[in-house]
Amino acid sequence: MNKSEEFWDGASKNYDKTEERFEYIHHKSRESTKRFLKDGDLVLDYGCGTGTAACQFSERVKEIHAIDISAKMIEIAKEKAAVAKVENVSFEQSDIFDSKYSNEAYDVILAFNMLHTVPDPQGVVQRINKLLKPEGLFISVTPCLRQKMSFVVNLQIQLVRVLCKLGVIPISIRRITKSDVDSLLGVGGFQALESEVIYKNASSYFVVAKKNQKA
Repeated sequence: MNKSEEFWDGASKNYDKTEERFEYIHHKSRESTKRFLKDGDLVLDYGCGTGTAACQFSERVKEIHAIDISAKMIEIAKEKAAVAKVENVSFEQSDIFDSKYSNEAYDVILAFNMLHTVPDPQGVVQRINKLLKPEGLFISVTPCLRQKMSFVVNLQIQLVRVLCKLGVIPISIRRITKSDVDSLLGVGGFQALESEVIYKNASSYFVVAKKNQKA
């Protein structure tokens, strides 16, 4: 187990509780996402966490493959799915770069609250492009930590940055803007169809982008 997996395993127990303060952002982004999902879609939920979004989207699509690097997150997600009697979502500890995922396999790929934490965001976006079918959709929500946020959230972010530098938190947390996300999508071969900055004590950037056939 690497340090990132160990960190997210440790965070899993209280993850849902800690995310409650951003529920407005999560709810709004999930409701916006639902408008782009279709009955026949095969969806990959990358970084599914404790499975809240995947379970909510399950009734709108054919099937969801939900993955996360944390085994403990996946355990919680499976428990949620069992309680809700969700049968068309498969949860698995995995990474998006695993070779078992085939090119042009998915209609939609989701990456919620991911791009600011992965070691190589450009590589991730390019990988997502390859996994999507022609004209497939990439739907992302990304905290923009260089944009507007409340005083309390800003203090918390500063503390997290110090802990990252000290190695207490063994993941990279980037302070990016919506323009940074737009640039990632453009370089990664995507055309944005819809975007919105969602604010509630912190700014998050919701984007729906279509795979560019010229990529």
